[in-house]
Amino acid sequence: MIKYISRTAPLLAALLLLLNACDPKGGSDTPNFDRKAMLQDYVTNLIRPAYGDLRAKAQTLHDAAQAFESAPSLSALQTLQNAWQTTAIAWQYANAFNFGPAGEEGLRKSLVEEIGTFPANSAKINAAMAAGTWNLNDFNRDARGLPAIEYLIFPAAGDDAAVLAAFNASPARGQYLTALTQDLRARVAAVHDAWLGNYATDFVENAGTDAGSSTSQLYNEMVRSFEALKNFKLGLPMGRRPGQTMPEPQLVEAPYSGASLVLLGHHFNAIEGIWRGKNAAGVEGIGFRAYLENVEGGPALIQSTEAQLAAARAALEAVPEAPVLSEQIAQSPAAVEALYIEIQKLTRYLKSDMSSLLGIAITYSSGDGD
Repeated sequence: MIKYISRTAPLLAALLLLLNACDPKGGSDTPNFDRKAMLQDYVTNLIRPAYGDLRAKAQTLHDAAQAFESAPSLSALQTLQNAWQTTAIAWQYANAFNFGPAGEEGLRKSLVEEIGTFPANSAKINAAMAAGTWNLNDFNRDARGLPAIEYLIFPAAGDDAAVLAAFNASPARGQYLTALTQDLRARVAAVHDAWLGNYATDFVENAGTDAGSSTSQLYNEMVRSFEALKNFKLGLPMGRRPGQTMPEPQLVEAPYSGASLVLLGHHFNAIEGIWRGKNAAGVEGIGFRAYLENVEGGPALIQSTEAQLAAARAALEAVPEAPVLSEQIAQSPAAVEALYIEIQKLTRYLKSDMSSLLGIAITYSSGDGD
């Protein structure tokens, strides 16, 4: 028996090597593609610029909040509202890089959860202001971040004067606002600074395709961000999530500012940009599209993906700018329904087919049902 094994061992090893070479899940074997160069390009062309822009916008937002708290006026409020929207737009281009410095650590959740949990919980926010005390490191993530700031500074009925009166009547309201903007600024700055340090070098060097690799983290968070757009920015207010029996338009991402559709459009741009390796300024680099060009079956998937991206973009552009997204879902949902269908079709190409061709496992539980 021992002699039999020893004679066949070389043949068995050769067979295993052949099987591994033919395994479609072994998509990491792409000798004509430099994944380190791709990862470096993501760092310099997309990730650092996205977090740098978000940090600058978050600083401007905090400055505007401080100015408004010290001297409330309608003009200061409008400056603050504009600063919120530009920060919320910048966030769309950073939220898919929700790993590494932006990932979970100890009791801290990911940056997406810490500053982007929506809808804001108005009861918690109002209770904190009434008590005059708050803890921005607790589990009440729906009472801080961009959605909570939006709740405070935009009027539910389109009346800025009512917002101004609320701040004038309650000093705690202004204090809570500046505490929120300071918390947002600090969290974003910490992530941005980490990407300027040693983490970026480690990220580029970890160029495999296994579950802990940078390529896997980048790919998984891109897909997770895409599914957040599909499932929560569209599916949730449309009543398409498990357990829902009817539309709930009030659950859009930005119900008070009316910027839901604007943010949705930028989020879509960001996802397509990551796939292409193109940043918010339109500068093209090495992305997953270039990676697919070097994988068997990749060019065909590129063609299918680009066709569906174009169909989804056309559907997005067909959604009227007015009325606001929540009103369209409630009153005239046809264009939003068409958009949801085209976004849903993208799932196959970005998630199922791409994962298979690149040999990258989906490492999170989406509960999507695909």
